[in-house]
Amino acid sequence: MTDTPISAPAARHWVGPLMMLCGGIAIGFAPIGLRLGLDDLGPQAIAFWRYVFAAPVLFLLVLGIQKRLPSKPNMFIVIGGTCFALDIGLWHWGLTLTSVSNATFIVNLGNVGVGFAAWFFLKERPTPVWFIAVILAMAGAAALSLGAAGGGSGNIRGDLLSLAAAVLVSGYLLASKLARRTMSGIDAVFWLTCVEIIVAGMMVMTFREDFLPAHISGFLAPFILGVGIHVIGQGLIITGLGITPTSVAGVLILIQPVVAAAVSWQLFNEPLTSIQAAGSALILFAVWLAQSGHKPQPVD
Repeated sequence: MTDTPISAPAARHWVGPLMMLCGGIAIGFAPIGLRLGLDDLGPQAIAFWRYVFAAPVLFLLVLGIQKRLPSKPNMFIVIGGTCFALDIGLWHWGLTLTSVSNATFIVNLGNVGVGFAAWFFLKERPTPVWFIAVILAMAGAAALSLGAAGGGSGNIRGDLLSLAAAVLVSGYLLASKLARRTMSGIDAVFWLTCVEIIVAGMMVMTFREDFLPAHISGFLAPFILGVGIHVIGQGLIITGLGITPTSVAGVLILIQPVVAAAVSWQLFNEPLTSIQAAGSALILFAVWLAQSGHKPQPVD
């Protein structure tokens, strides 16, 4: 039996972008979970357990929603899952070598770069409004990431790692978009997570981190990251990606750093500077602008 494209009636044009936006908001909490878990596990190990805890929940969701076992994965699932796991790993590594502001800004380049990749590879030509939204979003991301007081100086090695992570972000979104052509959203995110477990496990061994925390309480942060943030965030993003133009999706995901900055303000007493606040507002406007002019797509 071969995979065939999934077709369905057209959905309201805002459903896909809304899923992407809500998924981005959920993923915005991921850096907070990582930060809270670093006392017990290394960053690569936290990512590994995040995927491990998410996988069985996603499997049960497939059974409950689809009333069947997960459908057979395609090659784009392997590519997308590998890109995502390597993206997280390289970004975490880059954070140890360069400033947080540099790493955050550079990796966000991948979220808008996927629009150009989709234009080139998938022939998804962005609307003229999208180019304006991209300029505004990147200006806002620069202000949010680089406008912090005492943000620290960069390091060329760390910046290059973050740039590689940005390329992998684009690869992840592009491959996931292609995977969604023959798979439902919940099937795709389940198999993507399975691939991510394998790749993340290899990275834990490569970085020689401990797989297990000293105390069982050390599993709390990755459990919350997996069952809460990953299942909800990535589930909504991958599902919404099937009914949202790839270029628009990349801009919508930029809501993540805004959420992370707002939560850090409340949890860690890290108030935003005036430049960062202005950057956040600019990103929010760009998100609205990007989705306001996109054309409706059929449900995948």
